[in-house]
Amino acid sequence: MNEAVDSTSLSSSSSPARAFCLKLNPLEMAAIVSHHHHHRLFSTVTPRFNSTRRDSRWRATGSNSVRCAAVSTSASENRRVTVSNRNDSLDICRVLNGMWQTSGGWGRIDRDGAVEAMLRYADAGLSTFDMADHYGPAEDLYGIFINRVRRERPPELLEQVRGLTKWVPPPVKMTSSYVRDSINVSRKRMDVESLDMLQFHWWDYSNPGYLDALKHLTDLKEEGKIKTVALTNFDTERLQIILENEIPVVSNQVQHSLVDMRPQQRMAELCQHTGVKLITYGTVMGGLLSEKFLDTNIAIPLAGPAINTPSLQKYKRMVDAWGGWSLFQGLLRTLKQVASKHGVSIATVAVKYILDQPAVAGSMVGVRLGLSEHIQDTNAIFSLVLDEEDVNSIREAKAKGKDLLKVIGDCGDEYRRA
Repeated sequence: MNEAVDSTSLSSSSSPARAFCLKLNPLEMAAIVSHHHHHRLFSTVTPRFNSTRRDSRWRATGSNSVRCAAVSTSASENRRVTVSNRNDSLDICRVLNGMWQTSGGWGRIDRDGAVEAMLRYADAGLSTFDMADHYGPAEDLYGIFINRVRRERPPELLEQVRGLTKWVPPPVKMTSSYVRDSINVSRKRMDVESLDMLQFHWWDYSNPGYLDALKHLTDLKEEGKIKTVALTNFDTERLQIILENEIPVVSNQVQHSLVDMRPQQRMAELCQHTGVKLITYGTVMGGLLSEKFLDTNIAIPLAGPAINTPSLQKYKRMVDAWGGWSLFQGLLRTLKQVASKHGVSIATVAVKYILDQPAVAGSMVGVRLGLSEHIQDTNAIFSLVLDEEDVNSIREAKAKGKDLLKVIGDCGDEYRRA
């Protein structure tokens, strides 16, 4: 049964932040994490971060110990960007193909059809793919795809292809051998000697094992098994701690959209100070930020599009937390006006706005490989220029919603109890 269980619940609290609770139905749970991870997902949180205290630490920390190289873009080519830290660097496409949709819940994925679709995306210049160890067959599909590229495409395309993956371990002791064995699984599945980027997630901050894991990942990077070490869903406080421990992370992948502007608060301040960049997901909110949901009333059964995928269900709860469906319709109408002015789609405008935010290196657009494609809309992002009128109208529309930092907490707090 695909019925939502205990949708977004907001409760009053004496804390400056309200408690926020998200729960998943079985379909969503299976799609997001493998069975041994599920007990940590979407706990009630109360943010504890003291920005003033941490800011003093940023200033006290020497720039040599945490400063990363800034993202650089070519004046004539804004499709790609380089994220760097010390001697580590990786250039990626600014719009990444997100492969969460291969994990189940969006429709059956045909292996051959999926690989053909990946080739079409790469041929169109969209050559950076983001996946995870728990996204079903995603890493295996990449392995088949990269071999097709090696055999059937010119070397110039192979040089542009990037495969970014994530490691989401259970909260066990992070020994060198455990970390090495886990990373070797991804290397084998993706059929690469060296992972372009390994993005690390940790469930429980009360367990400091994340620092051990990151140090072992850094050792593997030095051995050439990983090109760049990165994070996913870490909050600002822990990112600062990681940098103070001289872990050379190049980016942090976080949820970021017109509804969820949390990364532009505490996280962006630290990122601008240190040079760590953001890769964003949820930027089109699973498709909610599109014409399909404009002028719809989903409260009436069968009257509007179904909220029937794990991503739609997840981001619908974000809409509820932000201010509700009626307010969201106002945002969609504003985006439609801007989109019509430029001859593009709502999703194109939504992604471009986030790409233009401070510290953002790239944004994810989910791909339903072999089921549907949005190559033309995605490529339109690179030529779109939002003028001052566009930016002001979008800013005014999104400002009518709640500040999710006060509702949920900092980046990634929706996945754990801080």
